[in-house]
Amino acid sequence: MMSPRQNPEDRASPSHLRHTPLQIIHIIGNFMRIWSIYSLYHYLSETGASVVLFLFICLVPASILFLILQKPWKGRPLGNAQVVPSIINGGITALYFILWGKGLKSCGPLRAILAEYSGAVLGVLSAVLYGRKSHVWKKVGGLIAMVASFYLLSQGWAMARYSPFYILSYITLFLLVLGFVSLDAEVQTEEVLGMTAMTVPIFAGILSALRRVIARRVSLKNQLKRRLHAITIASATCFLFPVAMWDIIIGSPSSSSDKMPFSTWAFLSTVIFGVILIFYVDSIAEERLHMVFSSPRHLMAAGGCIIVMEIVYGMDFSLPGFLICCIILGFGIYEATSLERGKKDSLQTTDLSNGILGDQIQTSSLPT
Repeated sequence: MMSPRQNPEDRASPSHLRHTPLQIIHIIGNFMRIWSIYSLYHYLSETGASVVLFLFICLVPASILFLILQKPWKGRPLGNAQVVPSIINGGITALYFILWGKGLKSCGPLRAILAEYSGAVLGVLSAVLYGRKSHVWKKVGGLIAMVASFYLLSQGWAMARYSPFYILSYITLFLLVLGFVSLDAEVQTEEVLGMTAMTVPIFAGILSALRRVIARRVSLKNQLKRRLHAITIASATCFLFPVAMWDIIIGSPSSSSDKMPFSTWAFLSTVIFGVILIFYVDSIAEERLHMVFSSPRHLMAAGGCIIVMEIVYGMDFSLPGFLICCIILGFGIYEATSLERGKKDSLQTTDLSNGILGDQIQTSSLPT
């Protein structure tokens, strides 16, 4: 008896339902990581603590936990072709943490998080060097959209005080011209960040994408990737050690104060959610959901978490300006990664066609 032919939509729907718990885990993991970033920012801004020293203190237990969990010394021996690039990747990771921490302290959590998606610039670079000319123009257009988004962020479009969509700012300006209100000292000293200040978190985002590319090239298997990541974090901690010691020696007066408080929540959340958990969450998203970090879907999840955190922490936040910046940035990432996405979709379509063809061959071979 001939079995009924299976519809491709029916084949895809159980897979989509299977991925729903993984998508929930991905959203929760990113929410906890963004929460830890806001906690770290408030601790650094209120106490004036050293960014490099605090990140080094967080990386020490994180590297120990990674080594205990992954045990890179066990199993199949790792060759020099894998260990040496992982150690070099640790140096890149250490530089990323330094620049990212400086950008977080100077630009705020919203700009620092969105600037991490500047790693899509590597897609533009690969298209210029190795891609076709037809794809180059799309990627260059995506790069222009990303630069425009970062420029609007640097001009304060995501802040209520400077956003052109904030109607109260125009009312205040009108009352100021009439002389009914006056600017206090705190408002006068507040300035809009320029693109020069945004280059620090943007360059940190490019380094973050570069370290992910190196880790992907070195380790093809998932278990091997986790073992090599433990080596990368341990080497990053070693690279950060002399920088943190130098920061202690020539530290600023605020960071050398005897009454410097220590936030346990900022420390634990950065270690657990900002370093350890986010690695496993991003690995699941990349392996099972086919969602890389610099992608519009990842940006959408992070944008929702940022909106919640901005409201909870009572930040100077403009929702319309933030949404416009995210839409422009998402469009830029979409165009900058168009070639890679097309290749992935064609491979998935080929696999699905092969599966349907195999089912048809099996069905036709059954006796009637």
